[in-house]
Formats: sequence, structure tokens, C-alpha cells
Amino acid sequence: MRARCPILLAPILAGGLLASCASAPSSVENSASEQMHRVGGILRADGANPALPELSPDSPPAEFVHYALLNHPAVVAAYYDWRADVEVITAARALPDPQFTLQADIAGTLMSFMPGLMFDFMAQGKRAAMGREAAATSGVSYRTYVAAVLRTAADVRKAWIELAYVDEMARLREGSLSALDQGLALANIEYATGRGMSTLETQVRLTNEIAKVRNEISTLSDRRTAARVRFKSALGLAPSDIDPPWPTALLTVTPLPPEDELWRRAQAANPELGRMRAMVDMAMAGMEVARSSRTPDFALGAMVDLKANPLMARPTASVTLPIWRAKIAATIAAAGARRDAAAARLSAEQINLAAELAQMLYIVREADRMIIYLDGTALPNLDRSIATVEAAYQSGMTGAAMIPETRLMALRMRQERAAALRDRETAATDLLLLTADVAPEAPPLLAEQVISAR
Repeated sequence: MRARCPILLAPILAGGLLASCASAPSSVENSASEQMHRVGGILRADGANPALPELSPDSPPAEFVHYALLNHPAVVAAYYDWRADVEVITAARALPDPQFTLQADIAGTLMSFMPGLMFDFMAQGKRAAMGREAAATSGVSYRTYVAAVLRTAADVRKAWIELAYVDEMARLREGSLSALDQGLALANIEYATGRGMSTLETQVRLTNEIAKVRNEISTLSDRRTAARVRFKSALGLAPSDIDPPWPTALLTVTPLPPEDELWRRAQAANPELGRMRAMVDMAMAGMEVARSSRTPDFALGAMVDLKANPLMARPTASVTLPIWRAKIAATIAAAGARRDAAAARLSAEQINLAAELAQMLYIVREADRMIIYLDGTALPNLDRSIATVEAAYQSGMTGAAMIPETRLMALRMRQERAAALRDRETAATDLLLLTADVAPEAPPLLAEQVISAR
């Protein structure tokens, strides 16, 4: 019996040795695993939630973006999807599991008892192609993760812009209400004393304007509530979570690089374009796997009859016969069609990217021209008009109604400026998203190739 054990263990040891040699990770797999674990050490170190930055009403937008990137479930979900595809690389290029077999002959009593072990072998080139396909799939998942990070950052920035805009509009509406109240008080005095130019029609018109502005202020209050809910959601907080500090910063103009630089960055680092390129790589790797279907696979094994004396060994071997040429040709053709479709989608994305970039640049330039006009011409002229009207009222040359009307014109101009600045900053955020520059706190969560493309 002792002599039989080494014979039985020999195929097991040989198969184990072959399996261990075949499981050496490739450089692509090592690189993907290293990137994945580096990001995981920030997002979910030891499976725990990361330490979130302390926020305050005066925190800059970048701090709120940093908070969202560490906290938002969409980022975490995209990371785990990427991680799952990275882990699959090992299984894709590994040998199939060995099989333990058992055969017995029974004729009234146990005549033979033959345990055995079978190993399936694929050609090294086929397994390497399958590993490259899995690695390319993980590349698509990584690009999807990058897109989730940048979209989250853009959502926080847009929600921050909306909150700042609503606060600015509420402040301007309050200023309008104050001017109207002042004008109505002056009109009442003039009408009651019979001095000046105010009439009952002026009083009614000012009263209606006051009611209209009060209604707008109430509407803005509802809009602020909706904006805060959106901002809280963008930070990755559920409705039941404690409210974050609401930012109090004012809207400012975000500087942008020249158009040529924006286009260069978009072509190099755009998240959707990167995902399409990764899908082309995945389709190319799938083409290699399809071509390898012409290569046969092997199976080797051995069985030992423990009842026989002398000991009997039964070696077994099998090989697949890829003789169905139509099937192989169809498999390769399907892979080629997927490759061509991926290349066409990449071209379509490049065309759409150019159109989106041009549209966002148009919105930014239109808003810039409006802001320059208001700051350089309209508002200074209205300030001079206000001073002239106030001087004319003091000398009795005009009625009290002209003062709030002129001030209201200036406040409406500032409202137009705030709306133009909001549109400009929203478009600028979309431009920064197209060029992967929207998340100043994201580089630790991204791989080197994305950062270097900026």
C-alpha cells in the first residue's frame, strides 16, 4: 500500500506544480491591481468609511467636492465594479480547476476501485488572450469609475452654483422690496400733503410691485429649499442625514484656458472618450480570444486501481477538435463586428465632444459679453442716473416715484448679471467636466495616466 501512494500522488503534485506556474500574474494585472488597491486605500481602507473633511459655511467649493468624492455612494459603487473586474483577470487567464474522478466495478462485490485526477489545459496564448480581454474590461470599468468621480464633482459644483445664485437673487429681491417700500412711503406723503407729483395711480402701481416682489421672495424661498435638497444629495447625504453647513460664498468668474488648450485636454482626458477608447481595446482583445478558438484544448489525467494486485494505473488524455470552420468563422466575425462598432462609437463620441465643447464655449462667451456690458456700461450709467434723480427730487423737479424706479432698474440689471454669471459658471463646469478638470480634489482617487493627460 505504501508503494501505491507515491504513484497516486505523482499526478496531483505534477498538476499542482503546473497550475502554480500558470497562475503567475501579468504586468498588466499587477498594474491594475496596484491602482485599484491604492484608490481603495483612500475610499474604503480596511472596508471602513474614510475620514471626511470638516465643512463650514465658509468652506470653498473644493472642500465640498472633496467631501462628496469620499462619501457619495455612486463613487463607491463604481469603485467596487472596477474592483470586481480587476479581480476577474486572475480567473480569466488561469487554468481550469482540476477534476477528481472515481470509478468502481461492482459485480456482487467490489472488483475495482479507481480514484483519479484530471487536468484541463489551454494553450498559453489562449489563456494570455483571455487575460488581456479581462484586463481590457477592467480598463472600461476604471474609465466608468473616473466618469463617476468627475460627474459627482460636477454635480456638487452645479448645486453650489445654484445655491449661491438663489442667495444672491434673494438679496437683490430684498433690496428691491426696500426701494419699493421707500418709494411708496414717499408717494403716500406727497399724495396726502398735495406736494410733489405723486398720484393715486402711482401708489397703486407701487403697491402692486411690492406684492409682486414679495411673491418672488416666497418663490425664491421654495427654490432655496429645493436647491439645498439637491446640494445635500450631491454630497452623498440621504434626506434623513444631518444637514451639511450651507455655503455662503458668492458667485465668481472661473478662469478658463484658451479654446485650443481646452480641446487638447478634452481629447486627452475626456472621461467618455476615454471609456470609448477602453471599449475599443476590449473589443480588440476579444478579437484575439475569438481567433484562439481555432486552437485545441487538452486534458490529461491518471487513475489508479487500488484493488488490483499488482497495482494498475490507467492514464487518460483527450483533445478538443475545433473542426467546425463555420462556427469558428462566425465567432471571429462577431468579434470583428464588435470591434468595428466600438471604433464607430469612438468616432461618434469625438464628433459629439467637439459639438458640446463649441456649445459650452458659446454660452460662456455670451455670458462674458453680458457681464462686461453690465459692469462697464449699464450699471455705471444707472448709478449716475440714480444720483441725478435724487438731486432732482430734492430740488422739487421730479416726483418720489422716480427714485425707486431708477433703483429698481439698477437692481434688475444686477439680477440679469447674476443670471448671466450662473449660466456662465454652469457652462464652465460642463467644460471642466469635458476636460476632466472639474475635481481639484480628485487626483488621489485617479490613476497617473488621467492626471498626466490634463
